[in-house]
Amino acid sequence: MSSQPPPPPRSLGAVPVAAHGHSISQGRRTELPAESAEAVAALDQVLAAHGGRAEPGAAAEMALVCAAHPDFLDAWARRGQAAYLAGDQVAAYAYARVGYHRGLDRLRRHGWGGTGEVRWSEAGNRGFLRSLQLLMLSAAAIGEREEALRCRTFLLDLDPEDGIGVGAWPEPADGELVGADRLV
Repeated sequence: MSSQPPPPPRSLGAVPVAAHGHSISQGRRTELPAESAEAVAALDQVLAAHGGRAEPGAAAEMALVCAAHPDFLDAWARRGQAAYLAGDQVAAYAYARVGYHRGLDRLRRHGWGGTGEVRWSEAGNRGFLRSLQLLMLSAAAIGEREEALRCRTFLLDLDPEDGIGVGAWPEPADGELVGADRLV
């Protein structure tokens, strides 16, 4: 056993942390791998049967896709969009949180570590970013303004190119339910 005292704890005060709690390093990117072809085909079939959108009438079919492929981020995001468009902001918030948290777990498994960019231009990242966007919108709709603003900042930090386009929108207002045109 060593007789030396343990080193003093390092100060985290020098680490720049954004309002959402993550420190984003410009230029370091993480790309999630493509989802399984079977899962994508199942979701595509549901979307195609409903005009290419996650409309409320597709909710039951999307729930089946989520159940068959519980790790499929885009299925959770699209199921949440259907709930959001049906006016069920609480359910939309819950589905968005599932996709968001599963996405964070997957990003970490692929080397993200909370510090790199996650861009919309990379197709594998879209389910996560779509979930985060829906989390922003549904949080605003249920009056969670601070969370909505953190999500907005996080989206813009993760993707400096703003592939979703949230930088052009006004900040989400409490109780605001935006139209389908803002869902990606």
